[in-house]
Amino acid sequence: MSDKKISPAVIHRLPRYYRYLSELLDEGVERISSGELSERMHVTASQIRQDLNNFGGFGQQGYGYQVASLKEEIGRILGIDRGHKVIIVGAGNLGQALANYPGFEKRGYVITGIFDSDREKCGKTAGELTVRHTDELESFLKNTPADIAALTLPRVAARDVAESLCRNGVRGFWNFTSAELIRSEVLQKAGAVVENVHLAESLMRLSYALTECDM
Repeated sequence: MSDKKISPAVIHRLPRYYRYLSELLDEGVERISSGELSERMHVTASQIRQDLNNFGGFGQQGYGYQVASLKEEIGRILGIDRGHKVIIVGAGNLGQALANYPGFEKRGYVITGIFDSDREKCGKTAGELTVRHTDELESFLKNTPADIAALTLPRVAARDVAESLCRNGVRGFWNFTSAELIRSEVLQKAGAVVENVHLAESLMRLSYALTECDM
């Protein structure tokens, strides 16, 4: 892989490439040109070639891309091949929905635990897991280290929980709360990475787009 800085826009497109390549494999497609991939993804062939050239190209002129090989390479770039361990903190509706989603494991993400501070939820099942109390987080992580925490708990508790998790080895945070975790000095010093998922903001952007269409 090149040592040059890859733009965030390219990184944001990589999971989409991975998804389309997975669909092509399911359809039995073994080879595809940048032009054919362009038609499917509604991204220009030039953009596809430029994006992939950031990582070495992977294609052959006049031949195109081997779908399985390209999917594997993009998966490696995205870190899917590392088998990340994920915990969920917050066993409400959203946390339970994540625990029940079957698509994570085949993409290299294994959910190892789900936690909540509400003792009435503890002992119940979410997916194939039993909900544990958040008091058990530290001891759990000592025995079962996790790379990523999905935070689906109330905003007011998110920062304290994230900092505690960070001190116990968690470095990636999938933040479904509105808390600005990136401002935490604890997370900054540890080099933690935060991916914010603001569902309400996404819905408002959709609402704006619909409003624009009606004007």
